Amino acid sequence: MNQSEKVARFTELHRKGNPLLLYNAWDAGSAKSIFDCGAKAVATSSWSMARAQGYRDGEMIPFSLIAQLTERIVKTVEVPVSLDFEGGYCGENDTELVFNVLELLNLGITGLNFEDRVVKGHGLYGIEHQANRIAILREAANTKGVPLFINARTDLFLKKDGKPEDYMDEAIKRAQAYAVAGASGLFVPGLIEDHLIREICDNTSLPVNVMLLGGMSSIRSLSRLGVARISFGPAPYVQTMGVLQSAARVLFTADGD
Repeated sequence: MNQSEKVARFTELHRKGNPLLLYNAWDAGSAKSIFDCGAKAVATSSWSMARAQGYRDGEMIPFSLIAQLTERIVKTVEVPVSLDFEGGYCGENDTELVFNVLELLNLGITGLNFEDRVVKGHGLYGIEHQANRIAILREAANTKGVPLFINARTDLFLKKDGKPEDYMDEAIKRAQAYAVAGASGLFVPGLIEDHLIREICDNTSLPVNVMLLGGMSSIRSLSRLGVARISFGPAPYVQTMGVLQSAARVLFTADGD
């Protein structure tokens, strides 16, 4: 498949009630392992990519290194690859945002997550502001002739104050505005309540992505709620490092030489 065919395939895999499962990778090796197990697509976790290279999450890792890692992943697996793009690694510089997404498109990505959190600031971008940023991404992708899958992430449900119910109206408004701006999907990490997940799915034209967290319903149950994509975020990296640490701990705490 060429790049546009991969995007079409990736988009088609987002099926309401039959969700795409993404066990998130952080480098070429982890992507290859996931691909070899039958994954239909590969998506990265920004938290995992950063930690694996010795950085904290939140765009602390240089974008040049993100590009290198992405290039290796795309060249290593034969399925669509979606990158966790955080806020674009550009601050408020829209010109740099365009430059960065064009570089990723040149590397062969098929999708990206793009969040409305002000990564190195406070709070979330206003709805119109973030919708404009999504439109910039869409226009850049159009210039390359690639129907990039833009997974618009809202961090409303990661807030520490208030109840999830308090943010539902705004979440739906953001979903509507992001769709008009050119988003392909809606990502709602932190939302775990079944009735609220169903409400989001019923009130947006976009396929809904949730991140599997403790306390959530099973994948089968989430499917029945109308979810179209389920990702695992940093959990695969944390689990893998846990196995590594357990083995190393046994080795270095063993008696004798």
